[in-house]
Amino acid sequence: MANVSIISPTLVLIGLVEMENFKYLFFVLALILYITNMFLCFSIICLIWMEVKLQEPMYLFIGNLVFNAIMGSSTVMPKLMFDLILGFKTIDLSGCLIQSFCIESFAYAEICTFTIMAYDRYLAIGHPLRYSILMTNRKALKSIIVTWVIVFMHRIIGVALTARLALCGVVINNVYCETMSLTRLACSETTINNIFGTTSTLTVVIISLLIVIYCYIRTFVFCLKISMMSASQKAVHTLITHIAAFSSFMMSSLFVGFRYRLNSGALSTTTHVIISMTGLTASITLNPFICGLRTEALRVQIIASVQRILFLKFK
Repeated sequence: MANVSIISPTLVLIGLVEMENFKYLFFVLALILYITNMFLCFSIICLIWMEVKLQEPMYLFIGNLVFNAIMGSSTVMPKLMFDLILGFKTIDLSGCLIQSFCIESFAYAEICTFTIMAYDRYLAIGHPLRYSILMTNRKALKSIIVTWVIVFMHRIIGVALTARLALCGVVINNVYCETMSLTRLACSETTINNIFGTTSTLTVVIISLLIVIYCYIRTFVFCLKISMMSASQKAVHTLITHIAAFSSFMMSSLFVGFRYRLNSGALSTTTHVIISMTGLTASITLNPFICGLRTEALRVQIIASVQRILFLKFK
């Protein structure tokens, strides 16, 4: 069979074909979702940047989480909307690799950030008197930078391993690219890719889950021991917010990843599209809403900002 990665570097996103009959509906939905997500994300980042009392480790981590949501959303949504409205259904190999890199960097950065946030809450609630020493803004920024460096290095290796493969297919059962989608099209040896992908993913997921579960259990125990009712309620509220955000991300990620564990013919193209878009949409939209609206200080600041704008407008 011909090596299409050389002869025909253009890949077909068959998911866009499936959306053809209702492309204007999907375009409107994607546009509303993207604009709403961008507005909320940039609002949160601006508030954290301008409000001095929000410049604490927890809000820096939330800001990083929101920034990551911007990257993940902007990697998929704008191209999806242009493809729908202009009728494009293809992507070149280099563009596919770049999109894969960005989407998977988003996923790994998300789980790493949640892991650090769990540890941060464990320190804040379990060791309140030493928290200002154990977790400073400087340490928080360093951990964020190290996270992104590790994630980018990891995904550069993954994408590089995928780029070397000879492809003997052009049809991707999705509306966006992932390295796994390209690996399934390969007619060359993929053992190294499979070993690297499986080992690294399991390592990150297992270590993160163990740290998160341990920190949240210990934090919950500390909450039960707090004598002041208001402090206890505030700690539990923060804990529930983080657990809800982390759970929504993990469930949507497993939801997306599950389809690759099935035989290629077990799922229809429509099912592939529904699973992938539902999982990705949940990942990039739910967490900004959860972190922004359930975190009390941010919610209060957002409401206050809206009230100031309305007051100036109608003054």
